[in-house]
Parts: sequence; structure tokens; C-alpha cells
Amino acid sequence: MPVLEPLHGLRVVADPAALDAARWDGADATVLRFAPDDALVLGALGVDVDDDNAIVEPETGFVGGWLPLHEVLPHVEWSLPTGRPALAQGMVAGVPAKLWIDGDGDVLLVTAAAYADELSGRLR
Repeated sequence: MPVLEPLHGLRVVADPAALDAARWDGADATVLRFAPDDALVLGALGVDVDDDNAIVEPETGFVGGWLPLHEVLPHVEWSLPTGRPALAQGMVAGVPAKLWIDGDGDVLLVTAAAYADELSGRLR
């Protein structure tokens, strides 16, 4: 059973071009682009984003855990992107989730904290 732990980062909603050019404080910042104007940035301590209307808030509503891709694939009924790294979003074991696929064959399985127990139970 995967261990899904709280993920901490910044949630940034801004103009897509401003997000593209954003500069993140944090050497290991990982940008999960949920939509063109919406990102969860793990490991970021701050951001310099050129958008006066940007919303930048701490985000603690997600959980995640690293798993080998081959353990997740049987629970995914949709096509994964072929390029790496990549973010993919859809149902995993029937639960809304996101997959951050790195270049080493591992995935960060991410879901809303409210779904953590359900997703963990279905992946047993």
C-alpha cells in the first residue's frame, strides 16, 4: 500500500505567460501545472511572478507518494504522456489523481487529501 503524505507548496493562479516566466525560490521546486493558469509548486518557498492579479497561497490540501510506474499502470485506464517529465491527470483506481512522471520510471501519485484513504485502499 502506498504511503500518501501531505504535500506542501505554493498554489499559484496567474496569467499563463506569467506562470511560464515565474522564478521560484527553492532549489528543488517542482512545478505541477494543473491548467495553463494554475500550478502547485512543491518545494517552493516563494515566487516572483509578473502578474498584479496573481493569487499565491500556501497549499496543504494534497497528499502524495512516490511509486514505481509499473505499480500504478494497472490502475490507470487512460493514455500517459510519452515525454518525461510530465504531469498527467485522471482517475487512478477510480479516484481523481495526478501523476508526476519523472525520467527515472517513478511517479509521484498526487490526490486531494480528502481522497487519501480511499485511494490507498484501492491500490492495495
